[in-house]
Amino acid sequence: MGSRHGGYTRILRVYPRDYPRDELLGTLLAAAPPGRTGPSAREAANLLRHGLRARLGRPGSRTVVFWALATALIGGLFGAAFATRAGWETVQPLPGAAQTRAMAAVAAPDAPWGNASRPPTAAFLIYGSPLSVHSLRDLLLGDGGEYAQATTGTWAPGGPGADPAGAIAAASDHLEAAGWTVYPAVDDGAGGFTLVARRGTLVLDLDAYGHSTADTTFLSAEFQRTTPAAVWPCGIAGGLLAGLAAFLLFGWASRRTDADEHPARGSVKACFGLALLLWWAPTLFAVPLMVKHHLEMPHPSWHPMWEWFGQPTFSLFFVVGGGLGLLALALAALPRRYPRAATRPTEA
Repeated sequence: MGSRHGGYTRILRVYPRDYPRDELLGTLLAAAPPGRTGPSAREAANLLRHGLRARLGRPGSRTVVFWALATALIGGLFGAAFATRAGWETVQPLPGAAQTRAMAAVAAPDAPWGNASRPPTAAFLIYGSPLSVHSLRDLLLGDGGEYAQATTGTWAPGGPGADPAGAIAAASDHLEAAGWTVYPAVDDGAGGFTLVARRGTLVLDLDAYGHSTADTTFLSAEFQRTTPAAVWPCGIAGGLLAGLAAFLLFGWASRRTDADEHPARGSVKACFGLALLLWWAPTLFAVPLMVKHHLEMPHPSWHPMWEWFGQPTFSLFFVVGGGLGLLALALAALPRRYPRAATRPTEA
């Protein structure tokens, strides 16, 4: 295949090595208008589709490319999410108790702020504790949403005449004067307001509650760190590697089970299909909710990547889907009933 037809030769590389590429090139050149050295957009899309089918071992299938891409995409997304968790280990420690109380006093100097607790050392907590073997039950059986970024904070009581709107307006002025970037306050619909502000790598979530008494919380100040820079390269690298691995594994299993001779062909399809359902369903459910949430509330730092895919709230779906995916690969590795080069025995 000469360089004069570089456009065609490059795109034909999507076909397997044992495919008669020279014959296909000859057919394409014979049908091409004079002077054309590469395929049109429509021809390129058609060649890519059929080439991927052939590479996946199912040239006659109309859906195998879709399933392969769906597997690669969800695999890449989950891989990126896991990799970003590693990047979160570089996050700066939270401020100490005295510093937390002092920063809260900047927002509301006259409020009787209580003593802040010692800040957690883990980047993420579930029910106030780092993730451990003892918390796996909560993580997998419905309480995975409690796994959240660690924060530190303090609170102040109010009184019968407490004014949430006035307190938030005054806090906004105080914070801006101290160099904080202040976002518009949000009405919580229950007589209170939430104010979000950022300075450097710190984010403040200040809540003023309605209907306060002297014995209840009127103001609460909660601080957390912004997303560390290491999260981005970790996520990109993890996503690309995991997506490629998922595509290659799917292709291997597809080629292994491309004929009726494979004893578990139907089971492999069923396991892969159910695994994809368990992985994609939480993702398609969570993404619109996260978009809505981020549009309704200011977010100087977005929620961690895995929450956009329904994790770990639906972590049981992910674990069961992972088990089914491994089972599908194990079944695909079973030997065929008859060697590919052999002839099936005939009935007497």
